[in-house]
Parts: sequence; structure tokens; C-alpha cells
Amino acid sequence: MAGLRDDAQWIVLMGFIVSFSLFFVAIVINQSTVVGQTTAEAVIEFPKNDIRGMRDMIIQSEFLVDEGVFNNKTNVQNDIKTLSLHRQNSVVSFSSRNPTGSDPHTYIEIHYSNGVTAYNETWRSN
Repeated sequence: MAGLRDDAQWIVLMGFIVSFSLFFVAIVINQSTVVGQTTAEAVIEFPKNDIRGMRDMIIQSEFLVDEGVFNNKTNVQNDIKTLSLHRQNSVVSFSSRNPTGSDPHTYIEIHYSNGVTAYNETWRSN
């Protein structure tokens, strides 16, 4: 910069400062959108409504009765497993333990997995 006047040197120096500032601001804005995107994806990946609906249906099906030819309880529980696999691409398994003489509560162990999210719960009746 030996051949430039003082005013020209000042203009060139300010040009460098402005360009580096814009470059820095562009990087900061780019990183903030990446952080927002990954946070939003994490929220979307957790299937809260799928788990809630599946859980409610399992609990309701536990109190059905297998009577005669229809086997309502068995058919509904098999349908829950089949529909969750085909419609939501998730594996659902559950088992129950009925009340005994010393323990009047019904226990249901629920497992849900869609490959990304795994959910386990032990539900107890009142």
C-alpha cells in the first residue's frame, strides 16, 4: 500500500473490515439455522401422539373379555401389533399380569420401538 494515498488506504482497509464482518455474520447465521433445524428434527422424531394412542388402545384392550367364538381381546391385541407395524413402522409388544389374591392391581408392560425411539412403560391399574 506504499503507492496509495492515506484516503485510499483508509477506503481499502474499511473494505476489508466490512467484507470480513459480512463473512463472519454469514457463518453465524448459517450455524444458527443448522442448530434450529436439528432441534426441530429431534422434536419431530419423537412420536408422542403415536405412543399415546397405542398406549390407550392397549390399556382399553386389556379389559375386553374373550367370550365364545369372537375372542375380542385376542383379536384386538393382534390388530394393535399388526397395525402399528404396517402403518407406523413400529414394533409394539405388551404383556399383562392380572390381579392375584394378594395384589389387586393389573400390570401391563408396554414396549414401543420405531428404530429411532424406544419407549418402555409399566402401567398399573388403580
